[in-house]
Amino acid sequence: MPLSGAITERISLEIAPPVAHIGLTNPPLNVIDIPMMEELARALAEIEGRPDIFAIVVGGVGKAFSAGVDVAAHTPDTIEQMLQKFHSLIRALLASKKVTIAAVQGHCLGGGAELAMVCDIVFTIESAQWGFPEIKLGCYPPVACTALAALVGQKRAAELILTGRTISGTEAAQIGLSTRAVADGQLENAVSECIQRLGQLSPAALAITKKASYAWDAMHFDKGLARAEKIYLEELMKTADAQEGISAFMEKREPKWSGM
Repeated sequence: MPLSGAITERISLEIAPPVAHIGLTNPPLNVIDIPMMEELARALAEIEGRPDIFAIVVGGVGKAFSAGVDVAAHTPDTIEQMLQKFHSLIRALLASKKVTIAAVQGHCLGGGAELAMVCDIVFTIESAQWGFPEIKLGCYPPVACTALAALVGQKRAAELILTGRTISGTEAAQIGLSTRAVADGQLENAVSECIQRLGQLSPAALAITKKASYAWDAMHFDKGLARAEKIYLEELMKTADAQEGISAFMEKREPKWSGM
């Protein structure tokens, strides 16, 4: 079934040529669960087949962009499926011939931050909260481990991933995690102005330029993400601390690390 103009269980999709708008709609924090991943994948596939669309805007409906991937999916019977579906989604965004624009407000954490950071252009409000808090659960963010250093530098990437520190939209823009930070209430205007500028250009040239711009990084990203995913499944998820971190989060208590 086509998704055009639909509000499904987890996303909204508005196709208004030459732009498609995807909204993450899993309140209150737009957590990215497996059903949302599947709906996003179908939406991206539909948009990719539309020659009348040159740009995709991804945003969160409500007060948050996304607080990340569903922690409840980190169980032995679902973790591999979850990672594969999420990473397929990330690869689809990176491979898209459309210009992808993320519009970020509120919480933009973990997998939500990974989803935003792989978009071509990222606008964030100054008060947005960015971060990769997976380490606090005894885990790590595979996409950020693979690609964040290319955006913000190795030392900044290491600090963000290893400490799980949350930063503002202002700092995210300052370090290169987002394109620009704007005042609260100005996000829609910033996105509209960007689309207007892009709309004056050749869609064919934009698509080919994207391909050329990412040609070098794409080779390294694909191999790096595959390795990060393998380590996650074969090493990290077999540790007692990873299981404890996830359990503690679900039970709303402080984790008790064993170092094992």
